[in-house]
Parts: sequence; C-alpha cells; structure tokens
Amino acid sequence: MAKRDYYEVLGVSKKATVDEIKKAYRKLAIQYHPDKNPGNKEAEEKFKEATEAYEILSDDKKRAMYDQYGFAGLENMGGGFSGDFRTSHAFHDFEDIFGGFGDIFDNFFGFGGGSSGRRRSSQSNRGADLRYDAEIGLKEAVFGTTVEISYTRNVTCEVCGGSGAEPGSKRKTCPTCQGTGQIRRSTGFFSIAQTCPTCHGEGSIVEKPCRACNGTGLKKKPEKIKVDIPAGIQEGRKLRFPNKGESGQNGGPEGDLYVYIHVKEHPYFARQDDDIVCIVPISFTQAMLGSEIKVRTLDDKLIKLKIPPGTQSGKTLRIRGEGSPNLNNPSQRGDLWIKIKVLYPEKLSPKTKELLQRIAEIEGENLEPQPLPISSWQE
Repeated sequence: MAKRDYYEVLGVSKKATVDEIKKAYRKLAIQYHPDKNPGNKEAEEKFKEATEAYEILSDDKKRAMYDQYGFAGLENMGGGFSGDFRTSHAFHDFEDIFGGFGDIFDNFFGFGGGSSGRRRSSQSNRGADLRYDAEIGLKEAVFGTTVEISYTRNVTCEVCGGSGAEPGSKRKTCPTCQGTGQIRRSTGFFSIAQTCPTCHGEGSIVEKPCRACNGTGLKKKPEKIKVDIPAGIQEGRKLRFPNKGESGQNGGPEGDLYVYIHVKEHPYFARQDDDIVCIVPISFTQAMLGSEIKVRTLDDKLIKLKIPPGTQSGKTLRIRGEGSPNLNNPSQRGDLWIKIKVLYPEKLSPKTKELLQRIAEIEGENLEPQPLPISSWQE
C-alpha cells in the first residue's frame, strides 16, 4: 500500500510551523493511540502513520529533504518510523507536546506505573543515544573516506551485571514510594504521579552499592570504530551506528551512535550542491587572444580548458562531470565551474607599453563611456 503524503496525514499545509505540526500530531495521537483503541488495528496503523509523519516533519533536515525529494530523499538519512513508539523521538517529545504532564500521559497510555500496576523496575530501559561530531576535508566529503573515531560510552558493569548491587547483597523496597516507583501529589482536580526521587522509579534500592560502578550498574568504556563516509556526503549529515550508544539498564537494549559530519573549508575549492567551483587566473593577453590552459581539479587531475578570445574577468566556464558524486546516486556527478579572473600587470615594459599604445590607436578608445545597468555590479 502506497504511503500517504506526510502533510496530508497530519492535515497541515506545507507551510505549517513546528507548533502547528505538534498541535496536529497531539490531536491524532490522543485519538488513535492503541491504549485508547484496544484491538483496533486501523487505529493502531493511523497512530503509527501520524507518528512517522511527525518524526519527519518535526526534524528540520528531514523535512527539507522530504520537501525536495519526497520519500526517496529519506532513505539515506535513517528516516521513517521504526515501528516502536518508545524509541522514536516523538515519544521523547511527548511530555513537551502534552504541556509537561508526561507522567499523567504515561499512566493514561500504559507506559508507566499507576493503574497498570507495573513498576518501572519490571521494565527495561533503552540506553541513551550518543553524538559524535567528525570533521573532514572537502576532498574526503566529495570522494568518500574512512576515519577512525574514539569516544567513551557507558556499558553494563561486569561485576554486578548491571544490577548496581555488590555481589551477594540484596535489594530492598524503597522507603519513599513503598515499592511503587512513584509518588503522587494533588494539584487542583488532578492527582499527578511523578517518578520517585529516591529509587528513580525502580521501586527498590540496593542495600550495598556495587563498588566497581558506585551502584549505577554502568561503567565507562573507551571505544574505537571505523566510520565509512560515503562519497558526496554534505555538511551536517549524520550517520547512524546501531547499538553503539549507551548500554540500557535492567537488560534494556543499547542506544545508537550518531556521527555528524562537518566539512572544513578548502582554500581553493568550494561546493554548491553537487557542483565544485573555483577561481582561475589568466593573463590579459590570454583573455584577449584566447588560449588553452590546464586546470587542476579537486582530485589533482590536470584537465585542458579552452579560453575563448575576448574572455572577460568573471566569466564562468564549465567542465562536465568533474564535480561531486551524488550521495543517493554515486554514478551521477556534478560539474566543475571555473570563474575566470583576468590579471593585469602592475608595471609595463617600454616595449609592451608601446605595443598597447599602437593597439589603442588601431582599436580606438571610448572617452565618454555610458554607465552599465546597475544589475551588472556583481558580475
């Protein structure tokens, strides 16, 4: 079955603000949430569809890619919805979307303790995602490279197995929440459940914390991984490495590592989408008479370029297929655009001066030039 347009799913226009998108998603999430529609497969699918749409349209980069290329543009961004509401950033945004009453909606939707009778201690918690910012050169971004990165993450303590308790010791019921993992306070018409500050929702505390991890169940571990950076990657893109983030608590799954790419400026080349641009100087005689020069590309090739007679300073010439590979279609490459800069000598030899004077006499000189259109100022 074909996917529906994300804007159509949320019922918003393509010019909708982030707040309008949040408002639309909030309405649909309440209406179609599976806990409000038990056994209703259609409602469950609509909830997933709305969550996927929100996942994309609430992320500026994913939204821009979707607006320009549609669903195909999201394939290399890790876009789309995993099918697990808990692991989506929409779930982490839920508290913000519903005005800060995260615990109320946790209970209402069955994610927390409360009426369901489940304590957080019976649930596994997914590990946190990690971010790494990698800086590479323009040449590496255009043609691809492999870099090794080093970072530190929390992994399950091998001494206590992640329990946080010293081997041989036991856990005891939390005296603050009496084992529920939550404390409640009344405010107006509401009774608000909040995570217990003593046991952090576990419902129990350790009698003797593990000395190796100070009772956290996690230990820091240095990691090194090789990152294959694809040819044509753009500034700000991110690469996802599953299960390379923090370890989860209570046997929960590991988070992911996201490597964000930053491209350093090159002294002689710049990038515009898949095209590469540079400035090449020529002499005024080459500009007047025409010439054939050799231009060095970003990957150090020398390519012949014909300079037409009468070339003006600022004129751009193109060498096809010498730009950057397209990230989504590596066989397709952009072009190399060369902006010509005509250099004039600061000092002239007597012979050169004499020759130029003769040229001026032959060609004639306009001593009353008319102004050019102001639009040509930047040319």
